[in-house]
Amino acid sequence: MDVRDKAERFAALHREGTFVMPNAWDRGSARILEAVGFDAIATTSAGTNYANGTTDWDYHVPREDMIRDFGLIARAVDLPCNGDLENGYGAEPEAVAETIRQAIAAGMAGGGIEDHTADRAAPLYELSLAVDRITAAREAIDSSGVPFVLTGRAECYLAGVDGPFDESVRRLNAYAAAGADVLYAPGVRDIDEIAAMVRAVDRPLNVLVGGRNTSLTVDALAEAGVRRISIGGALFLACYGLLEEAATEMAGQGTFGWTSRPFVRPAF
Repeated sequence: MDVRDKAERFAALHREGTFVMPNAWDRGSARILEAVGFDAIATTSAGTNYANGTTDWDYHVPREDMIRDFGLIARAVDLPCNGDLENGYGAEPEAVAETIRQAIAAGMAGGGIEDHTADRAAPLYELSLAVDRITAAREAIDSSGVPFVLTGRAECYLAGVDGPFDESVRRLNAYAAAGADVLYAPGVRDIDEIAAMVRAVDRPLNVLVGGRNTSLTVDALAEAGVRRISIGGALFLACYGLLEEAATEMAGQGTFGWTSRPFVRPAF
């Protein structure tokens, strides 16, 4: 299936109902998620960064390296794959446009652009520049002829902005007006606040589940009007958590009790 077909399928998933889009960090995890029966997957910059032995949310991994890894994931499955494209790998709108062009060429059906700067003193781009970045992404998509699904992300909750709900809504609606197809404010957790955000924004909303909102369910989020659910690096962290437990037991106790856990061979 080519990227145009995948992008069309991905766009259709956002038109009605609610779907879970789990995040893979390599080809093996992507193929397991496909075999289990999901309709779409996403990459995770956190999982990919950690798996490559580096930190997350500081954008020091070169764009070409990240797009290469994400492209391997996208091409490993017949599912649409949404790219966690971080902040577009550059402040300038043209840098974001080039990231979108490379993501499409790599086989991704959609992707998200963050408004986080990685600067602790000024963690978010000024709104006018953030909007220009989404506009540039939209223009690159339209020029490609591929119906790539563009997600505009407001990082207000994660960046510790005062009044994160109101600022997220302000930014998300500006990104919708600039051409974003889907909106996303990672960090919103309370179901009532999520429902209020669904009502306040003008595009399908993606919600991140993990950490402090693990009591949320697909049914509850669907009732609140959420279109798409992602889990970020949660699956990766669960797997590496087991790895650390097993390694600590072997190194510290000289025992292998972890091997008594049931093992399941990959379903692909």
